[in-house]
Amino acid sequence: MQEAKWGYRRTMGAMFAYSKQADRMLMSYNYQVQQCARAGHARTVQRMSLIQCIRYIVKNEGARALFKGLGPNIVGVAPSRAIYFCTYSQAKAILNQHIPPDTPIVHLSAASAAGFVSCTMTNPIWFVKTRLQLDGQNITALECIKRIYAKHGIKGFYKGITASYMGISETVVHFVLYEGVKARLMAARSKDGVVSDTRSPRDFLEFMAAGAFSKTIASCIAYPHEVARTRLREEGDKYRKFWQTLHTVWMEEGYRGVYRGLGTQLVRQIPNTAIMMSTYEAVVYLLTTHFNSSFYENT
Repeated sequence: MQEAKWGYRRTMGAMFAYSKQADRMLMSYNYQVQQCARAGHARTVQRMSLIQCIRYIVKNEGARALFKGLGPNIVGVAPSRAIYFCTYSQAKAILNQHIPPDTPIVHLSAASAAGFVSCTMTNPIWFVKTRLQLDGQNITALECIKRIYAKHGIKGFYKGITASYMGISETVVHFVLYEGVKARLMAARSKDGVVSDTRSPRDFLEFMAAGAFSKTIASCIAYPHEVARTRLREEGDKYRKFWQTLHTVWMEEGYRGVYRGLGTQLVRQIPNTAIMMSTYEAVVYLLTTHFNSSFYENT
């Protein structure tokens, strides 16, 4: 198996893919849509649309508020995805040696392992980013870190980690579907069952379509964990545990509450994931072909 040898190139591919994403403001919108109904404004903004929420934020906090948490997001997104893809490729290579290769159970297990490692290592970054977006005050990331540490210690940066772990189900569904759709698309164009090592622009367009399709399904299935995770990262003690948070949101806001912001999430995630997956595949392909690797014969 050559795949394990090329894990670092997957890492480089992931970092390159995410460095090119231009969805930072939509990330802010998504969290603000969920949480613009915080204390003191609930009745005013409970049924706001995305556009209304944007106008509300600009009017009350200024245009800069739309970019709250941008710094931690930029700092965290590259290592987060690099860790994820590197772990995924290594886990997949190991599993392929011990069980039938490239089966759904391999993809499921590898995605689960990658999600767990990535969530554990980068949760503090996302916690700070979300807290900055929810805080009505204009504070810096460093001030936010000091405030969290002074009040809760290191443990405070891992509030909401359970919800993040529950969100691994989204990445599992995404990657199982993506690998399945990708394999079918490649098999449909193979000759006598042999998949070509070369890639054409059409291949990368198909990777984009596979990524967009799989992420749409996964996001719709697992979205409530995003709501729970965001609420858990708020200031205060109203939301304490994952299931308690979902129950509270359901009782107070109904099913609309647990899916609040889904539209914005899809607007962000579909093009985001389509670009990420095709760019990732393209960079890995360029790196491996440059070094004369037989990588694609083993995926």
